[in-house]
Amino acid sequence: MTYPTIEDAIGKTPLVALQRIDAAENARRGNVILGKLEGNNPAGSVKDRPALSMIQRAEERGEIKPGDTLIEATSGNTGIALAMAAAIKGYRMVLIMPEDLSIERAQTMKAFGAELMLTPKSGGMEYARDLAEQMVAQGKGRVLDQFANPDNPRIHYETTGPEIWADTRGRVTHFVSAMGTTGTITGVSRFLKEKNPAVQIVGAQPDEGSRIPGIRKWPEAYMPKIYDASRIDRVVNVSQENAEELCRRLAREEGIFGGISAAGALWVALEVAKTVENATIVFIVCDRGDRYLSTGVFPA
Repeated sequence: MTYPTIEDAIGKTPLVALQRIDAAENARRGNVILGKLEGNNPAGSVKDRPALSMIQRAEERGEIKPGDTLIEATSGNTGIALAMAAAIKGYRMVLIMPEDLSIERAQTMKAFGAELMLTPKSGGMEYARDLAEQMVAQGKGRVLDQFANPDNPRIHYETTGPEIWADTRGRVTHFVSAMGTTGTITGVSRFLKEKNPAVQIVGAQPDEGSRIPGIRKWPEAYMPKIYDASRIDRVVNVSQENAEELCRRLAREEGIFGGISAAGALWVALEVAKTVENATIVFIVCDRGDRYLSTGVFPA
């Protein structure tokens, strides 16, 4: 008899309806808002999908083999997911991340056996990405490059999008996702638009001056190569204050312990809901709130 492995636990995450936040207004308009609980993945985020996908497909192409060193710049969730995937597959994982990210993320990466290199806060993710490329040029390992690797959006086209379509029985009218590497929104958009070109794809970005873990507004020179603007119907800015407040409300009023980027996507979904009727709006709950406890977003 063959039993499932931890790899088989990735994906097929629940899609759940909000019950209390803006409930009266949504009922009046005939709208339903659904959150896809990606924190239910084994390493705790939507990034479990592309992390394993990028490693598996690189192996299939003969580009890497167990025992090799993998290097990746990360703001957190991809690093955790890659650390898990590297542990499963037998790779040395070196992760480069800005020093101001939450301690829970760093500790989780180390728990999976990854090695961490912290870069100055002032350099942001841009500096971390540059350093990763320098290390590759020096022969210190291989970068999977979540920002340019087509296996990132591809797995969302193959799994996340079909799951949303099936779980809503094709009724989804709007899909809202935080924009970081843009793999999720790009891949899901491709699938949903093939099924129904009328589905609206809406991205969530931080407004000027806001720092929301997992959501980025990239300088043009660092825009992820996997990003395809033609697949996004609209981008809406969200403030750090609104995302953090809704993060607390999501836990207290819905019992959904999600992260700050998930709340940012929900804020955008709620804004969309104010302008439509009889809509089925799906947003991605990217990860779990427990990896943000040290940030102070939740009251002690």
